[in-house]
Amino acid sequence: MARGAVEWGRGGAGGKFCCSFKRITVVVCCVNLVAALLVLRTFYTSFYLVSSSDPFSVDQLERIQESIRVRRDAEPVELVRAVRKLRKELLKEEKKVLKLPQPVKQKLANEILQKLRSVKDDNVTKQGEAVYLWRVEKLKEVKRVTSSKSNLNSSIPFQEAKMLKRALASNWQVLLEAIGLWLPADVVHTEHNDKPENEEDLEEIIPGRPLPPECHAEAQTDYDGAAVRWGLTHHQESAADCCQACLDQAKHAKPGERKCNIWVYCPSEFGCYSPDIYKHKHQECWLKQAEKPRLNFKHKYSESYRNNHPNAPVVVPWISGIVGA
Repeated sequence: MARGAVEWGRGGAGGKFCCSFKRITVVVCCVNLVAALLVLRTFYTSFYLVSSSDPFSVDQLERIQESIRVRRDAEPVELVRAVRKLRKELLKEEKKVLKLPQPVKQKLANEILQKLRSVKDDNVTKQGEAVYLWRVEKLKEVKRVTSSKSNLNSSIPFQEAKMLKRALASNWQVLLEAIGLWLPADVVHTEHNDKPENEEDLEEIIPGRPLPPECHAEAQTDYDGAAVRWGLTHHQESAADCCQACLDQAKHAKPGERKCNIWVYCPSEFGCYSPDIYKHKHQECWLKQAEKPRLNFKHKYSESYRNNHPNAPVVVPWISGIVGA
C-alpha cells in the first residue's frame, strides 16, 4: 500500500507540473498575440493619420509633378556640361603650373623682382609694363629652347622650358599667384572736358566755409614759392582754414622768419599734382613765401606735364591765394 501511495504521489506531482507548464505556454502566447495586435493597430492608426493629413489633392500632385518635369526639361544641360568641361580643363592647366618645381618658381620670382627694382618710378603702370616686357622676353627665350633641343646658348633646360612656355603663354595670372607675386590694379582718374566751346565759364565753387576777401582765393591755381610750412604734414579742413593758417603765421612770425604770403590748398579727394616729386593728398595746406609770386599751373595742366604724368587730370584742382597783396 505504501508503494502505491508513492507511485500515486509521483504521478500526481508530474501531472500537476505538466499542467502548469502548458498553462504558462498558453499565457505567453496570448500576451505575444495581444502585443502584436497593439503594434499593428498603432501602425494602422499612424498610416491613417498621415494619409488623412495630406494637404494636396490628386490634381495638385499631378500639377506638381508636371512642374518638376518642365523644370528638368528647361535646364541648360549642354551649357552645364560645357561649364563643367571648361572647369576641368582650367583645373588641369592650374595643376600643370603648380607642378613647376619650387626652385623654378623662386628663380622666376627673383627675376621679376629684379626687373621691378630697375623701375625707378613707383608708377603702377610702368611697373606693369616692365613685368610685361620681361614676360615677352622670357617667352621668346623658352620658345627658342623648345624649338631646338640642341640649343646650348640658353641656361634653361629643355623640360623646364616646355613647362614655362605653357605657363607664360596661357596661364600668366595663375603663374603669378603660384610664385606669390601680386601687382595692384592701376586706377586712372580721368576728367573729361565736355563743355561746349561757346559756353561761358561758371564761377568755381570753393568747398567749405566762405573765404574772407583778404584771402584773394583763386580756383584752379597753383602758385610757387619757398615753403614756410610743408603741406605734406599740414592738413586743414577747408581752403578758408588754410588761408587763416597763412594769416596767423604771418601775424605771429618772429623776426628773421619767413612770413607766409601765399597759401595753396588741395580740395580734391583724388589728390593733386605739382611740378615736385611728391604725391599730394586731399586737404594738404602749403604755406609759402615769395616776393614775386610765380604760377606753376593755371586752369589746366600742360600737355607736356600730362604726358609725363598720365594720371593727372585735365583741370588743375589746387586753390591758391596771395595775402597781403
